[in-house]
Amino acid sequence: MEIQGVVTEGFEPVRDAFVRNFEVLGDRGAAVAVYRDGRKVVDLWGGTRDADGTAPWTEDTAQVVRSATKGVAAAVPLLLHQRGLLDLDAPVGSYWPEFKTGGKEKVLVRDLLAHRAGVPALDRGLTAAEAADGVTGPRAVAAQRPFWEPGTGHGYHAQTYSWLLSELVLRVTGRTLGCVLAEEIAEPLGVDFWIGLPDTEAEAGRVGRVAPVEPPESAGVLRTRPRRNVSEAYADPASLTRRAFAAIDPLPDENAPAYRAAELPASNGIGTARALARFYAATIGVVEDGARIFTPATTGLAAREHSAGPDRVLVVNTRFGAGYMLHGPASPLLSPASFGHPGRGGSLAFADPEAGIGFGYVTNALAKSVTADPRAQALVRALKSVL
Repeated sequence: MEIQGVVTEGFEPVRDAFVRNFEVLGDRGAAVAVYRDGRKVVDLWGGTRDADGTAPWTEDTAQVVRSATKGVAAAVPLLLHQRGLLDLDAPVGSYWPEFKTGGKEKVLVRDLLAHRAGVPALDRGLTAAEAADGVTGPRAVAAQRPFWEPGTGHGYHAQTYSWLLSELVLRVTGRTLGCVLAEEIAEPLGVDFWIGLPDTEAEAGRVGRVAPVEPPESAGVLRTRPRRNVSEAYADPASLTRRAFAAIDPLPDENAPAYRAAELPASNGIGTARALARFYAATIGVVEDGARIFTPATTGLAAREHSAGPDRVLVVNTRFGAGYMLHGPASPLLSPASFGHPGRGGSLAFADPEAGIGFGYVTNALAKSVTADPRAQALVRALKSVL
């Protein structure tokens, strides 16, 4: 496997792990990037641009990162809070009056960000077109009765997070979340990340095709069976787990231009590993050219535990800050100080303020992993070994 890019002296184990991901763990096309103390120290890519193709992955290839989108999207409401435009302790209904129905009157913005709003699923799954139209999703989640008393527990809002976050931002700013992200974060920071891919040939031509893959026999770790209760939850059509992931039903074609152009902050962000690493580096400090996203106080909000314990959707113990998944057994990051988000199937991005790390990994080979893909974890272990 020919790997392109650069590694700063001392970070060679990350490159070795990246190579092994292709040779042993079944990667097809992927990239990994790491910032330390605001400076890029790893920037690698390899394989094919399409999981089922032959064209090479290039320096600027971008991919759909699924739920790793959530961590980037969460920066928008936190930035609004930082600017005094959004109160995390205010009821969501004070910004979005239609949301105050069916027992959701006391849901706080903070609850929404930490997956405590109680509406991870819908009584009726939306079509891909309805999910993307910017109207049907917010209306459906506003009308939905909660599945538990909001604020009393947490459960991963796998798909509904899109409409909760996007409508809240729209009500506060009059702009879509994807627009705010582009204008207030991505463009000033100089990162190639979109929630709503621009309708230009230049950008569309950069995005590779994702596809599900079966792990090779050599990747025995990928064949590890999940616990029985987890498997049963995913298999049962009536379970909250299955219903949460089926809030869009049937699942959309992630390679379709219409899906890529939609704004779904829970699932359809498109970007490079380099963009994710730089983004997270800018949430914890100043990056190379002086850019920064969060103040120290906002960084603290992102990393502070808001939810912990049994997850009513994922059926494992999870931890969340204000919009970010935190380090834990279900989603190991670099250390207990880390905050970020995995993407189902492989992608992972996070920051670690204590180590000064911004990390991004993207892949087009979508495995069956949900929160702890072995390829991403191999890279994290290699990074940990050099710090």
